[in-house]
Amino acid sequence: MKIKRILKHLIVPSWRLRRAFSAETLKSIEQAIAASEAQHTAEIRFAVESALDTDALLHGQSAQARALDVFSNLRVWDTEANNGVLIYLLLADQDVEIVSDRAAHAKIGTDAWRTICSMMEVSFKHGNFEAGVLLGIEAVTQHLIMHFPRHDLSILEPNELSNAPTVLHARSDLKRTF
Repeated sequence: MKIKRILKHLIVPSWRLRRAFSAETLKSIEQAIAASEAQHTAEIRFAVESALDTDALLHGQSAQARALDVFSNLRVWDTEANNGVLIYLLLADQDVEIVSDRAAHAKIGTDAWRTICSMMEVSFKHGNFEAGVLLGIEAVTQHLIMHFPRHDLSILEPNELSNAPTVLHARSDLKRTF
């Protein structure tokens, strides 16, 4: 158990998430996801969490394990073509994880996702949260266009997953967000 990490998660102020992800920023992210999905047949979700709750920290839950939980709880795996993608940010750690469903993972793979995560994390370390997320969505979009192109751009398929970002707050909202 890493005491420094636990303390960082326990003392992260709630205003930090609101400052990094204002209503305008969340709207920009939602619009970027909608624009992305107009170009391919996959589905993208973005979720940001301020910090892990105490129980998760004491059990040493990693950002990757938490991203898998969020992927499941948001039902990103539940798309008809099995090509849903979750971009997850754990703000306290400034750690980004991308989790994709079977079809997307088989065609794109871990290395491509890891490269995008690293690129986003560099932006976050400089305090550029909106730019980092939008850059990540654009990079994910390029992979999805290549592997899941929308052949007739005039026909919009039904949106299987919400484009609105999911904001998770440690401790108080964690259990009731889903």
